[in-house]
Amino acid sequence: MTDNRKRSLVDSRTDRQNILNNSFALREIEKAAGVTGIPYEGKIVLLKEQVASFLEIDVRTVENYLQRHSEELHANGYAVVKGKALVSLKKIVSELDVPEIDFGNIKMSPQLGVFDFRAFLNLAMLVAESDRAKALRRMTLDIVIDTINFRAGGGTKYINQRDEDYLHSAFHGEHYRKEFTDALKDCVTGGNFKYANYTNKIYVSIFKERAQEYARILRLAAKDKLRDTMYSEVLDLIASYECGFAALLREESKNTGRALTIQEVDTLFKSFESQPHWKPLVEQARRRMASRDMAFRDALHLQLEEYVAPLGSDEFERFLGEKSMELAERIRETSDVMKRLKERT
Repeated sequence: MTDNRKRSLVDSRTDRQNILNNSFALREIEKAAGVTGIPYEGKIVLLKEQVASFLEIDVRTVENYLQRHSEELHANGYAVVKGKALVSLKKIVSELDVPEIDFGNIKMSPQLGVFDFRAFLNLAMLVAESDRAKALRRMTLDIVIDTINFRAGGGTKYINQRDEDYLHSAFHGEHYRKEFTDALKDCVTGGNFKYANYTNKIYVSIFKERAQEYARILRLAAKDKLRDTMYSEVLDLIASYECGFAALLREESKNTGRALTIQEVDTLFKSFESQPHWKPLVEQARRRMASRDMAFRDALHLQLEEYVAPLGSDEFERFLGEKSMELAERIRETSDVMKRLKERT
């Protein structure tokens, strides 16, 4: 992930949500921020007055943001406490060795709004008027970048390989790739150009980019293999295209009794890619690729910008959590299993 600050957290809800959904980074940010608050129901919460004091803004500004971004802040931990929960909270506050003025006039309040750290950070990423909030945003971005790089093993180029489904998709994809290239060799006229040409047609059909454009966006070196960086869902869809189109080429070549011309294959591919059953699979692959590359690699696929959405916490767990494994570890694990099976035969 690169340190790209051209996109402002103040303006981008997707970027804010990706940070808030990244539990690994969130823990580090909370430790670094050193925010003190009220111990309540197993976590630290802050009242509006405390938030305003930390960010060096007035309470009215906090209230304005609460009103303008109510849905987002409530979704990320801001809550209004009433009834028995309020009585419990007031009791905790009364026992704290803190001047009452720090909490406003809470004794007579029929309800209180509280921020947990997630909601507090959400607000800090929204507030444009505060230098403290701006400094916290800079620190937050640094920690997110460092956390993702650390948990990804030093870089995110191959973060896709930490997915437990990757090895299976890559292994089977090689088989279908061979079927595809063999069909092109046996059933289509022309030189070696046809292999790159129809591979690019598949890439453009699925994620709207030719190989060269994909490599540029991900800042890949000439020696890097594109498919080594692709997510399992994208590899599975490419394999489906290659398997299906290979069968179609062989069928058409058999029906005509000869190799097909490039013009015939182009027409065939247009019909093939426009089949309606591809649409939900292509849309899913685009969402996964565009959203993950934005969150993990800080890479924006402009052709897929409309598909970018915040990642859920399960996605961060999938690629950064304890269950995610480096490809080398997974290969060693698979090799050990195969050796044990061989010993039993």
